[in-house]
Amino acid sequence: MNRLKRPIVLGFLAVFLASGVVAEARPNIVFIMADDLGYGDLQCYASGSAIPTPYLNEMAAEGMRFTDAHSGSAVCTPTRYGVITGRYSWRTEMKRGVLNGYSPPLIKPDRLTVGGMLQEAGYDTACIGKWHLGLDWTIVDDSNPKLPRVDYSVPLKNGPTARGFDYFFGISASLDMSPYCYIENELVTMEPTIVEAASPFPKFWREGERSEDFVMVEVLDVLAEKADRYIQERAATGEPFFLYMPLPAPHKPIIESDEFAGKTEWGPYGDFVMQVDATVGKVLDSLDVAGVTDNTLVMVTSDNGSFMYHTPDAAEDHLDDASIQAYTERDSNAPLRGTKADVWDGGHRVPFIVRWPGVVEEGSICDEPICHVDLMATCAAVAGIKGLPKDAAEDSFSLVPLLKTGKWGEERRAPVVHHSGSGMFAIRDGKWKLVFGSGSGGREKPAGKRWAQPYHLFDMNADIGETDNLYEVNPEVVQRLEAAMLELMAEGRSR
Repeated sequence: MNRLKRPIVLGFLAVFLASGVVAEARPNIVFIMADDLGYGDLQCYASGSAIPTPYLNEMAAEGMRFTDAHSGSAVCTPTRYGVITGRYSWRTEMKRGVLNGYSPPLIKPDRLTVGGMLQEAGYDTACIGKWHLGLDWTIVDDSNPKLPRVDYSVPLKNGPTARGFDYFFGISASLDMSPYCYIENELVTMEPTIVEAASPFPKFWREGERSEDFVMVEVLDVLAEKADRYIQERAATGEPFFLYMPLPAPHKPIIESDEFAGKTEWGPYGDFVMQVDATVGKVLDSLDVAGVTDNTLVMVTSDNGSFMYHTPDAAEDHLDDASIQAYTERDSNAPLRGTKADVWDGGHRVPFIVRWPGVVEEGSICDEPICHVDLMATCAAVAGIKGLPKDAAEDSFSLVPLLKTGKWGEERRAPVVHHSGSGMFAIRDGKWKLVFGSGSGGREKPAGKRWAQPYHLFDMNADIGETDNLYEVNPEVVQRLEAAMLELMAEGRSR
């Protein structure tokens, strides 16, 4: 079914409760998070994008597009922690970097997650896609931590099904990290027996074990099929469900399927982004077929900025010849400065599109700064959960007021904290952004040093590209934001 040619039926009744907006039957919630999708990749965000993204364009026309949404980190594992827990990951032992496919769990057993919260509220919950938050494998030889020997016949412990999800199907980490195998609930679907050599750029993956049923170019299609089956089965019960779908693309390796190869002017990367858009379209189609579109809140975003950018030495890193030619004038994060891993906005300002028929105004735009950690409080309000425990979702604020009106109500969100791949902080309050370091904290040179002056202060309303450092001329703003940052760190919470 091509939903681009099929009108969406609107008009279910909404009941407004004190805890938030809840549909006549509590709405299903679908949260799709792409991997390394840039702010400037989508046509609904960047009119100059030559990548066809018809499904996300239409979704933006049917709902709300946030222009100032941020991931909790400029790299993936920390962002995922924030999405699932409503808490900034830098409050944990993970102060920088990411996990690998064999790392132990980052989320502690006693930590309430968005899945666990919704389970308690009567939702069925599923995670379909890239986990990348650690698993307890049965490791029989860890002399090489990056490629340990694993007994794959033993069920996994402390994975998604132990962290609030009734069902899990997906992969342990990024698509360029072993083990290259599917996991369903606590077991691999097939034992990895094939040893893959590392692949060079641009089709990059690391050395590791792969199972015969795991074909990288097919992963997006497999995940879409699993999501469709889950949606159809849960819709048939009439009970609400929560689907968290973290896609592993367009993160490296760039392995677009034949259906999309050569379809864009931006080379293989552009083709892969187009395939991500089509994958989202399949999920939206599944909701249509199941008859639950009218009563489903759908959110689509990215875990951080894109790794694609043009520099003189780009070919040494991640760009193939076709993509270099395509990116000579702009990059995936335009008009933002920087790239994935940077504290600059290109590292963490991301697309964020929300569709909720009957609640969110069609074609609306919200310019308020928000963060991925806000998912948990938002889901609580949507599900009619009255209040969150003090020891949970410490940095999460409900977006329901913004979804209804585009503006905050009496309670406004605390300043958003940004965090680079190497652990450099920045804080965003209104139009002001203060970077607590002397560089990007990531990939753009100079990387600089954390907490080293001169800091960088930007007026993000007037200077979205972060070109004019106002640190020296606004000492009172610097002092205020520095005090706010130190307080957020000391208090252990911002909510």
